[in-house]
Amino acid sequence: FAVNLIVHESNPRLESDLSVCVDHRVPVIITSLQPPERVVSRVHAYGGLVLHDVTTVRHARKAIQQGVDGLIAVAAGAGGHAGTRSPFALARELRALTDGIVVLGGAISTGGDVLAARAAGADLAYMGTRFIATAEAEAPQDFKDMIVRATSDDVVYTPYFSGVSGNFLRESIQRAGLDPDRLGDAEGRSLEIAKESGSRAWRDVWSAGHGAGAIDDIPTVAGLVERLAREFDDARTAAGWR
Repeated sequence: FAVNLIVHESNPRLESDLSVCVDHRVPVIITSLQPPERVVSRVHAYGGLVLHDVTTVRHARKAIQQGVDGLIAVAAGAGGHAGTRSPFALARELRALTDGIVVLGGAISTGGDVLAARAAGADLAYMGTRFIATAEAEAPQDFKDMIVRATSDDVVYTPYFSGVSGNFLRESIQRAGLDPDRLGDAEGRSLEIAKESGSRAWRDVWSAGHGAGAIDDIPTVAGLVERLAREFDDARTAAGWR
């Protein structure tokens, strides 16, 4: 299994979380935001792998210099702190930079999307929003239902809630009493609220990617995985791949 670590001075848990991961020899650590040099050496010491989220080629080069084992292309349409690059363009550019692992994320919701990621040069596909809307996910039921109702038009890309641009569900922003189309008018106030109230200030403003538009149910994880495998095989057959 893997653990995601936010490498940033704003994360007060980084050192304690990393120590727990090292103690338990977590096989894969996923890092994001800042270059992960402080993580890489400690994880490599016990034989673990470090994959780093990147949104641009510039970020990818910095991560490679820090000795990461692979890159996760967080492309346009991904949930959370996503970039603006096309998934196909970013995957190809990262593949040209490294012989290490390349993972592609951004609106991947079906087995056919996974096959497309492989065709674009990625070794693996990164799927987030699709697994939020599953029976076992610990996300609030309202969050899951909102994903099912959403289309890609219902996803808003903004730095308003964390200071870093990301994708959030329009309906959840409206429920928080904000106008999704006028967030920039009060960005400074938003950050003041976050500082005053802590990270939970926007706990009910939910993140999701453009892939929400392809999600119309809340299956079990086992059922979803079986479906993805079937869709992958069907797409491979349709494309004439062996």
